[in-house]
Amino acid sequence: MTERKTSSDKTVLYFLLVWGLANLVQSYFTELHPDEAYYWLYSRFLDWGYFDHPPMVALFIRTGDSLFHNELSLRLLTVFSSTFSWWLLWQIVKKYQVEARWFVLVVSSVSIFHIFGFTTTPDAPLFFFSTLFYFFYQQYLEKDKPLFAILLSLSLAGALYSKYHAVLLVVFTLMANPKLFRRKSFWLVAALTLILFLPHVFWQISHGFPSVKYHLFERSATHYRFEFTGLFLIGQLFMAGPLVSWFWYKQIARFRSTDIFTRTLLFNFVGTLLFFLANTLKVAVQPHWTLIGFLPFVLLVSISLQNKPKPKWLQPLLYINLLLLLLMRLGLMVKNPVSMKIGVVKSYFGNPEWTETIRKKAGNAPVIFPDNFQNPSWYSYYSNSLRGFAYDSRFYRRTQFDIWPLEDSLQQKRVYYVTDQPLQQIKNDTLNTAKGVFYGAWIDQLRTYQKILVEANVKEIQTFPGKTIHLNLKITNPYTKPVNFSNASQQHKVVLRAYLMQEDSVLSNQLAPSNFNQIQLKPGESKFLPFDLKLPLQKGNYTLLFSVITPPFAGPRSSPFIQIHVQ
Repeated sequence: MTERKTSSDKTVLYFLLVWGLANLVQSYFTELHPDEAYYWLYSRFLDWGYFDHPPMVALFIRTGDSLFHNELSLRLLTVFSSTFSWWLLWQIVKKYQVEARWFVLVVSSVSIFHIFGFTTTPDAPLFFFSTLFYFFYQQYLEKDKPLFAILLSLSLAGALYSKYHAVLLVVFTLMANPKLFRRKSFWLVAALTLILFLPHVFWQISHGFPSVKYHLFERSATHYRFEFTGLFLIGQLFMAGPLVSWFWYKQIARFRSTDIFTRTLLFNFVGTLLFFLANTLKVAVQPHWTLIGFLPFVLLVSISLQNKPKPKWLQPLLYINLLLLLLMRLGLMVKNPVSMKIGVVKSYFGNPEWTETIRKKAGNAPVIFPDNFQNPSWYSYYSNSLRGFAYDSRFYRRTQFDIWPLEDSLQQKRVYYVTDQPLQQIKNDTLNTAKGVFYGAWIDQLRTYQKILVEANVKEIQTFPGKTIHLNLKITNPYTKPVNFSNASQQHKVVLRAYLMQEDSVLSNQLAPSNFNQIQLKPGESKFLPFDLKLPLQKGNYTLLFSVITPPFAGPRSSPFIQIHVQ
């Protein structure tokens, strides 16, 4: 038995050596995904939280990037942590007499692990800390000791600091094993995890809960689309392995838990899948969001295969499946006609050259990109600077650029404005880049108000056609410097407009009264502005949005959306 265990460990270790080296090579020769560049900017502004995510990904990136500056260093900790995670997962499943060869075949068949074995997004630390959770949880079930309770707390806190999806790990584990509430040590786990997570909670409170508002409300679609569900289901088939996923899902469907640990695995996998499937009713769900569910997936499939006859065709099919995944990985490193026809893959190529083309024109000046957090992130990373900035207009969503102090530092400076469409009434430079044609223009004495907050005294309005509604707008200055909306001696005029929309279409807009331009605000100060809103003559449901605009910029989402029901 000991010889077999040693032999099995060697098999897995050899696999992990190849796996780790492959991911190191992949990391070095694959350009950054736009999200990775965005999270690199996170690492330049270390904090307890960010608009989209908790801060662990920033620490992962900062650790590697502090050694040297290239794609490999950014991904270094992800490669090491993911490789070590598989060793821990092997320690878990080998207690169920799983064959090392089949564990390796199952792991290498799952597409999502080939992607996130090197890609550094919040999913990378989530993968690592969730693995630690399962590893310590298995031991905690066997031995109710304070040490395992503390280790469990540390792993849970790490997972929560990685991505909010870690909440699912907590919920489904408790659903699978409600007897945990009877353990005194469980309350130690709960209390210690909460204490460790409090700095992030305080960050959310101090910033007005931006992550909560975004994930629960701002990103929801206005109506359900069938493709949300269809694409999600197709995505889950691909993530589990392009050729073998159907067989793996079949194995899990037939699986019957034999103990509380495997019951926990089953609850976490099925629960995660159903949770995100339900979310497709209101939002487009990215296929990789279920990564946290694929950890128990691999463990369940590996356990279900042990001591059972396998179809003769399964192993050859797994090798073909692996070949396809390796070709996919090669396609991310080597530019080829097939890769350049796939949008998400095409985005991995040409970023350093694209950056250099723009940098030659802009020099050391800040570069602003509208409605796109990817381009300024790429530009900042590949120029190894903080010169890229995203102007998030009312047509786009809010991002971390709305929180960072970058906009503050650009005011009254000369900046270079880069778009993918020609700018009107401004002299344009045509930029022929490795990523297509872009247009640039110089803007002197930049004046923007991306962070100004406009709040109406109502959140929802029910009224009659053609009526005029009297609103009292509260305008707040969140900047650390005074704000003056006067247009006297200003090159770029500022106005406040109200936009009335239905679905995604703007039906009308209304200019605020001229006394708006008389408002001056000290840092943190608020003042009120009366506003008479004219409503449409047609009945229906509308959305109202206020925007503080300085051309040539379209104006940000200065206010929350206000629902209007004309009856």
